[in-house]
Amino acid sequence: MRFRSLSTVVVTLAVAVSMAACGGQRKPEQGDGAAGGRLTIATGNTTGVYYQLGGAYAALISDNLQGYRATASETGASVQNIQGLTAGTYDIAFSLADTAADAVAGKNSFDAPQDVVALTRLYPNSTQVVVRASAGITKMADLKGKRVSTGSPNSGTEVIARRLLTAAGVDPVKDVTAQRLGLPESVDAMKSGQIDALVWSGGLPTSGITDLTTSMGAKVRFLPLDDVLPALQKQHGQVYAAGVIPAATYKQPTDTQTIIVPNLLLVRKNMPDDLAEKLTNLLFQKKEALVQVNPAAKGIDLEDAAMTDPVPLHAGAKKAIDALD
Repeated sequence: MRFRSLSTVVVTLAVAVSMAACGGQRKPEQGDGAAGGRLTIATGNTTGVYYQLGGAYAALISDNLQGYRATASETGASVQNIQGLTAGTYDIAFSLADTAADAVAGKNSFDAPQDVVALTRLYPNSTQVVVRASAGITKMADLKGKRVSTGSPNSGTEVIARRLLTAAGVDPVKDVTAQRLGLPESVDAMKSGQIDALVWSGGLPTSGITDLTTSMGAKVRFLPLDDVLPALQKQHGQVYAAGVIPAATYKQPTDTQTIIVPNLLLVRKNMPDDLAEKLTNLLFQKKEALVQVNPAAKGIDLEDAAMTDPVPLHAGAKKAIDALD
């Protein structure tokens, strides 16, 4: 089917996301997705990159895969997405790789191994810790005794926030006044002075963080995280790596050293091979349409697509990646 103009895709994104918000989560349907039908994509907070790219991907599916109609749902992100995926509420889910690794191992947020596999590795998430400039916070250890938004309940951001605090020698339960807020609520709380810092894991740029830095200017700043990376890697492995938030991303005076973690696109193990193959092909063939929605999609790289360990790669996705490579 001939692809529509990028401007039309952007409009369709808004429509798809609006429909998802109205429809909410759905009940699983017998044989859903096997030979056409409705597909639901679990994304994240409304001002985050998952939500934007999920809506755009849903529009691409609806426009290019005959017989399928896809919608994107707002969620609390990674942990909730995986829980909903295995329950049959969602068919496709965005997730941070560290949370997905916990899911297949059945540890931390998951009581048992989860039957999830990957369609592909996506772009990396950058950990973004924004603090109130007047709060006297220059490193993660300084968050002790502060009011900190650690992200939505059951989100990948919350997982990383707690691990960052622990790596800095700060007890995430006892040593901070933790607020479990989504990104829009976190931004509002920073603007109103109700919190001293927020943690966010997302692609660059994230619209909610852009809003915060634009409206508050020099009253907020980014916290460097390179000092806690060694402890984080020692405890949780090389899924965490060094990264940089370029100064130009949010018009800051200098680059910020940060920690990155890959994102994965997940499905259930029982998704038919041909559907998984089509979905993976579509993602790479129409990547530029996603980039138009958010530049973070530039980080979706075919060379890294199969690097999803320890999360298994779906057989249909592997076939698509091998053919595209």
